[in-house]
Amino acid sequence: MGSLVELGFVGLFVSAFLAATILPVSSEVVLITLLINGFSPFALVTVATIGNVAGSLVNYALGYWASLGIIKKWLRMSENEFVKAEQRFKKYGLISLAFAWVPVVGDPLTVMAGVLRIRLLWFLILVTAGKLLRYVVVSYMVLQVS
Repeated sequence: MGSLVELGFVGLFVSAFLAATILPVSSEVVLITLLINGFSPFALVTVATIGNVAGSLVNYALGYWASLGIIKKWLRMSENEFVKAEQRFKKYGLISLAFAWVPVVGDPLTVMAGVLRIRLLWFLILVTAGKLLRYVVVSYMVLQVS
């Protein structure tokens, strides 16, 4: 994480982008460090949100264009787990995309949105809203403590 922090906004974008995929990267650590070091909260939240949504778009594209076999392998999901994820998505509908920021379940949600061919506009609106709110809350909490 140290080298990503040293890159400032670029490092935050990269960490946020990677965190939206299945890679175990925490964009919050980079965001918090940059906030503590006096970077603009508005600019940081904007960059983190754009990076994280861009990473989610990669997941959406994978779901949209890749074969189900590749998707299951990439997500390390059995056929049964995949069916359950699809049923949960259908049960909770589009609004579930506002929770794409939640660890563990968020990445499969964004892939499933592609598999189910959810309209890209709705995907972008809901995913962006959820991720933006998360970064605003984290930033607000850090600024209250520091």
